[in-house]
Amino acid sequence: MKKLFLIGIVLFSFIQISVASQVSYDKSDFAPVYTVVDDAVFDIRYYSSNNFTGSRINGYKAPVAYMTKESLAALSVAAADLRKQGYRLLIWDTYRPQKAVYNFVEWINDSKNVGDKTFYPTLKKSDLLKGGYIAEKSGHTRGSTVDLTLIKKDGSYVDMGGTFDLFSEISHPNYKKLTKEQKKNRKILHDAMIKAGFKGIDSEWWHFTLKDEPYPDIYFDFDVE
Repeated sequence: MKKLFLIGIVLFSFIQISVASQVSYDKSDFAPVYTVVDDAVFDIRYYSSNNFTGSRINGYKAPVAYMTKESLAALSVAAADLRKQGYRLLIWDTYRPQKAVYNFVEWINDSKNVGDKTFYPTLKKSDLLKGGYIAEKSGHTRGSTVDLTLIKKDGSYVDMGGTFDLFSEISHPNYKKLTKEQKKNRKILHDAMIKAGFKGIDSEWWHFTLKDEPYPDIYFDFDVE
């Protein structure tokens, strides 16, 4: 019965997406980030078990970051700006297949699988979906969103006051209890991305979407490989 319930959740999500938008498997307007930003570093979390589910996510068959060509052009502008300031980009996630989003929902509804609690230390797993931390539809699936941070040119980390996918108010860009250094570092990243044509969100300091994204109503579902 539980298996049927989970299947129903996935089918219902698919129907919702199909009614409001399109699902596509066409990757002809996508390219790997490394082909445009050749000094970027990659830590593709959903290809590994180092994420809130504790397992590799469906659709991630290789640790490669893809984005639409339009968003990559804008990302190269931000990278050039930050390079002049002594920084490089570290990429955690970009394009995300729709099957990966379904995988997140399945995990939430699997009461036996707690995943990695360090990513949601003060919340119940059931709070992640209803609280808006995880969505049944993700902008990442449209191909023009990136989760990233700064590193120094020598590869050392920059203190942002919190890590990727930490489901907490600490992740809010304007979290009040940051140090001056952490606030400055977040602002450096934010300003470069906004100047290059991206927009942020209120809940995740690392998350940016191209303002004029080319596929605002299309959710892609080709594998990352």
